Amino acid sequence: MDTAGFIARLLDVIESDIAPKTRQEVERGNKLFGAAIIKKSDLSLVIAETNNEVENPLWHGEMHAIKKLYERPRASIPEPKDCIFIATHEPCSLCLSAITWGGYDNFYYLFSHEDSRDSFNIPHDLKILKEVFTLDPGGYNAKNAYWQSHNIAHMIASLQEPVTRKGLLERLSNITALYANLSAIYQTNKGDKGIPLA
Repeated sequence: MDTAGFIARLLDVIESDIAPKTRQEVERGNKLFGAAIIKKSDLSLVIAETNNEVENPLWHGEMHAIKKLYERPRASIPEPKDCIFIATHEPCSLCLSAITWGGYDNFYYLFSHEDSRDSFNIPHDLKILKEVFTLDPGGYNAKNAYWQSHNIAHMIASLQEPVTRKGLLERLSNITALYANLSAIYQTNKGDKGIPLA
């Protein structure tokens, strides 16, 4: 599959597999962060999940996806090295560690830490990176001995074929609008749900 087709598949998973779960959970007061795992071989879905901090403040989208995956029979779980990890939003320090400890050698994300802060009014990722790890935005090592990260929006912008790039930018715009709506629902419903960093 070419790069544009691969990007289109990542967007499909976000829009069709993660976002519907997120819509349900933001109604309950959960944040709008979700994740999915797909197979490298055929890009088929292994699991899609979303934030469930009202149950446990550690169940960020990525953490919850890994948790739910390992509730399945072990023999049915593909090897992490054979998978692609997708996050709707650039993983926080907790989820960066989970992806690492989970053995995934990659992850792809759509919205950056700055987007989380500026567009979705959730500044904790950048604050924690700065306060705890003294890292400025983008300060962690995006390519290291454990994994390589990929910003889907940057991948789209770097496509050379203008018609293909334009089509994917339109999809990105539609998904951005979808997540703006989910953000509004979250901000309305977050209230007192026992989430320490709401």
